[in-house]
Amino acid sequence: MIIIGNIIVEESLLQNTFCCHLQKCLGACCVEGESGAPLSEEELVLLEKNYPKFKEYLPSKNKKVLEQNGLYVKDSDGDWTTTLTHSSGPCAYAIFENNIAFCAIEKAFNDKKINWRKPASCYLYPIRVEYKNGFTYLRYHQWEICRPALTYKKIPVFQFLKEPLIQYFGDEFYNQLEAIYKEKYQKK
Repeated sequence: MIIIGNIIVEESLLQNTFCCHLQKCLGACCVEGESGAPLSEEELVLLEKNYPKFKEYLPSKNKKVLEQNGLYVKDSDGDWTTTLTHSSGPCAYAIFENNIAFCAIEKAFNDKKINWRKPASCYLYPIRVEYKNGFTYLRYHQWEICRPALTYKKIPVFQFLKEPLIQYFGDEFYNQLEAIYKEKYQKK
């Protein structure tokens, strides 16, 4: 484990490679799983605020599901998550282009309709964030559907997620992580 301030980082984020390969996985992380993407309390507010601005990207069946079931739901563990279109997925915010799942929220962000990119749990994936005893834990979540991402471009996990790591934890945190990587893991 690496400790930077009150953030504890699994070394696997520096030791393993990851780069999404959408042509192979087809955005399966938006489709597979037992529940939707984890949401923070702040993100519940962001969904409510931004839904009127990005719902135009959603197919009518997804809008109907969201209007009937809500913009977010509690999963079986009691955590807030994005709503699914049915009990085993896909996410109600998933849209499909050429059979690849994308996020309608992110599409609206890219089109400059909203200033929120997407839920942190999606933006930071495959990192999962946990908060315990005053510490923030960054863990590498390995999922079979992401197997193509492990060998696609051979980018260390933390470098692939540079932008979201900086957004959520700051430049100084990322720079320290990069320095540790260069010192301990980068091949000379």
